[in-house]
Amino acid sequence: MKFNEILITGYAKLPQGITAKELYSAIVLAVVVEKQSGIIVASECSLVTELAKKFVRDILVGSSLNDLDEIEQKFKRHYYGSARKAILSAVKNCAEKYRQICENEDFYVD
Repeated sequence: MKFNEILITGYAKLPQGITAKELYSAIVLAVVVEKQSGIIVASECSLVTELAKKFVRDILVGSSLNDLDEIEQKFKRHYYGSARKAILSAVKNCAEKYRQICENEDFYVD
C-alpha cells in the first residue's frame, strides 16, 4: 500500500433479470485512488464473469473520480452489459465519497 492512496467503495442495486442479480442484490465497486489526483489505480467489482470484471477495471484504471463525464462516456462507448447503469451509480457513489474525503480530511477517521 502506498500512503498517498485510499480505498473507496460504492454500491448500487442491480437490474432484474441478470445473473449478477441472482447472486448479489447489489453491485459492489472498490477503487484504490491516488488521494491528491483522484486517479483510479486499481478497481474490482462484483460482476459474475472474470471477463466483465477485467473490462470494467480496464475502463476505470487511469480515469479520475474528478471527471465523471469521461468515465460515463467510456462506459457508453465500450460497455454494453446490462449492469452499466448500476456500475455508473456505484462509480458516482465512490466519487461523492472521494469529494467528501477531500473536503474534510477527517471524514472517515474514528
